[in-house]
Amino acid sequence: MSLSNESRSRIKAIFEPIALGMGRLGLTPDGLTLIGFGITVAGAILVGAQQWLIGGIVVFIGGAFDMFDGTLARATGQVSPLGAFMDSVFDRWGEVIVYIGIIVGGARAASSGSDAVVILAAAAMGMAFMVSYTRAKSEGLGFTPGTGMAAVGVMPREIRLVILSLGLIVAGIVGDLFILEIALAIIAIGATITVIQRILHVRSQAKSAANPTIK
Repeated sequence: MSLSNESRSRIKAIFEPIALGMGRLGLTPDGLTLIGFGITVAGAILVGAQQWLIGGIVVFIGGAFDMFDGTLARATGQVSPLGAFMDSVFDRWGEVIVYIGIIVGGARAASSGSDAVVILAAAAMGMAFMVSYTRAKSEGLGFTPGTGMAAVGVMPREIRLVILSLGLIVAGIVGDLFILEIALAIIAIGATITVIQRILHVRSQAKSAANPTIK
């Protein structure tokens, strides 16, 4: 399973009217990026306070803003390297903060139960970072230019956001962190597979180009 660039385009097209409406209110793509980041931080704080249900909903809303900023930029001709940089940096920063929130909330819960949430959240955070790093490094070296690498692998950011948000929300509804542990384990394993897929993808490209500098 993977999310193709065509699927991403279709999903973003659904959000275009909302993004344009926000633009008519005077919001810029960079402004939407910062708003989404702020919402994500608020969700992480709620999660750290063990408000799993509402925290999960807020985290999902914050993550959904990733659809709005880029869509507005493309629809209004405001696409720029700086905007793309801001979007990527704040997306990854927000994701890390959410995992930190889960670690804090899990550590508080561990006083009366298992510390599995803390361990799995740390693992998921580390592997999520590696997914982003493999894309950034490969594109920096000239492999899979554009957004091609985003479609490689079973656990891109959009899938991680959905799984993590559902894990938080369901855990909050049923009052059992085991659900969140499952979600985090799926992310950690899926992200590990994605890293391997991206390494093999770059290796294949390097071989095709007869590049002797593979390390």
